[in-house]
Amino acid sequence: MAITGRSTIFFFLVISIHSFYFANAQSFIGVNYGQVADNLPPPAATAKLLQSTTFGKVRLYGADPAIIKALANTGLGIVVGAGNGDIPALASDPNFAGQWINANVLTYYPASNIVVVTAGNEVMTSGDQNLISAILPAMQNLQNALNAASLGGKIKVSTVHSMAVLTQSDPPSSGSFNPSFGDTMTKMLAFQRSIGSPFMINPYPFFAYQSDPRAETLAFCLFQPNAGRVDSGTGIKYMNMFDAQVDAVHSALSAMGFKDVEIVVAETGWPYKGDPNEVGPSVDNARAYNGNLIKYLKSMVGTPLMPGKSVDTYLFALYDEDLKPGPSSERAFGLFKPDLSATYDIGLSKSSQTPTTTPTTPTTPTTPTTPAGAAPTPTTPATPTTPTTPAGAATAPKQGGSGSWCVPKPGVSDAQLQTNLDYSCGQGIRGIAISRKRQLSLRLILVITVALTQVGVP
Repeated sequence: MAITGRSTIFFFLVISIHSFYFANAQSFIGVNYGQVADNLPPPAATAKLLQSTTFGKVRLYGADPAIIKALANTGLGIVVGAGNGDIPALASDPNFAGQWINANVLTYYPASNIVVVTAGNEVMTSGDQNLISAILPAMQNLQNALNAASLGGKIKVSTVHSMAVLTQSDPPSSGSFNPSFGDTMTKMLAFQRSIGSPFMINPYPFFAYQSDPRAETLAFCLFQPNAGRVDSGTGIKYMNMFDAQVDAVHSALSAMGFKDVEIVVAETGWPYKGDPNEVGPSVDNARAYNGNLIKYLKSMVGTPLMPGKSVDTYLFALYDEDLKPGPSSERAFGLFKPDLSATYDIGLSKSSQTPTTTPTTPTTPTTPTTPAGAAPTPTTPATPTTPTTPAGAATAPKQGGSGSWCVPKPGVSDAQLQTNLDYSCGQGIRGIAISRKRQLSLRLILVITVALTQVGVP
C-alpha cells in the first residue's frame, strides 16, 4: 500500500481511539452531592441535571431514599454512605449491618446503580478512638451483608479519609501514614486489598495554596504553567499539586506494602468566593482549577507514579450548601445554582462538548488538611466539611465514516493481538494493555488493527 494510504488509515486509528476516550472519559469523573442546605432543587430535577452533564458517578454522604430513587435508571454510578453515627452499631451488630444494606442498597439495586458503600467520613482523623477502632469491623460487617446478598463482587465497601492521615507528603516519595494509627490502618488496608476496595482520599490543592499563598504555588495548584517542583527522593519533576498529593498517598500505601490498592479521589475542589480575609477563593481560580483538572483527567496521562490512567475523581460539589458552618468559602464550592444554572462554565454539559487538550499541570507535595466531613445519617446524606471540585466534562466527538467494520479472525490469541496493538500504537500513542477495564476500547482498537493488516499495513 502507498505511504499516503498507510498514513490515512493510521490517522483514522488515532482519531478513533481518541474519540472513544473523549466520549467515555466521564466514567471516572463524578461529583459530590451534599445536602446541608435549605434551598436545593427536588431530587428529580437534580437527576435530570446530572444526566445532562458528563458526570459518570455521584457520591452521596448518606442514603436519602428520594435521591437514590430519583437516580434510578440514569446510568450513573452511585456512592451511598453510612454516617459516622452508625459506625458503632455497624461494628458491633452484624444484624444491624444487614438491615442497613437491605434498607439502603437492596431496596433500590440494580435500578439505582450503587457501586460503593462508604462507612463513615474522615473517621481516622476524627480523634474519636472509639470510632477509629470500630471502623474496620463496621466495614467487614457491611461487606458480609453484601456477600450474603450475592453483591460482594459488585458493590465495594470503603471509607473516606482526609489528607491529614498522612504525616509526611513533601516530597511525594516520602508520603507516609500517621504512625499513631498502628495496626488499624494496616489491617484496614489488608481487608480492602482482599475485597478489591479502593482507598478513598480527599486532596485539596486549595488548602495547600492557603498555607503557602505565593504566585508560583497558585500556578502549581491551578494546573497553570510553572517551573515545577522536583522530588528530591526520586528526581521526578511535579508540575501540579494534584499529582503531588495523589502520589504522596501512593507512596504511603507502597511503604506499607499496599501498592496495589486502588486510589480514588473522593473529594477535591475550589471555592468561587470567600471572606475578605481568605486567600484563594475566586471565580477565576475555581474555573481554572476545576476546568484544568477535568482536562487533565481526560488526558489519561496519570500521575508520575501511576502513569497511563486517570484516578477516579469526585469533584466537590454539585451545589452550594448554605447551612454549612465555617468561613464563606465552605458555602461556595457549588458547580450549579439552585435554579440549575451553572455557577461558571467549565463545559460540563453534554451538549457543549469539544475535544480539549491536556493542560500544563503544576502540583505541590504540600498536603492540605481537609476539614472533616459531617457524619451523615443512614437515610439522609450529610455534607462533608471538606469541599471538592466540580467534575470535569468529557468530550464526545462524533464518529464519522461510512466504511464497514472488520472483525479479527477467530482464535487469535491475546498475545498476537497485543503485538499488533503495540505496533499500531507505538507511533506516539501510549501503549495499551489488555485488561477488563479497557475491553470496550480494546475491541475498537482491535477492529482497526485488523483492518490495517488486511489492507497491507505491516
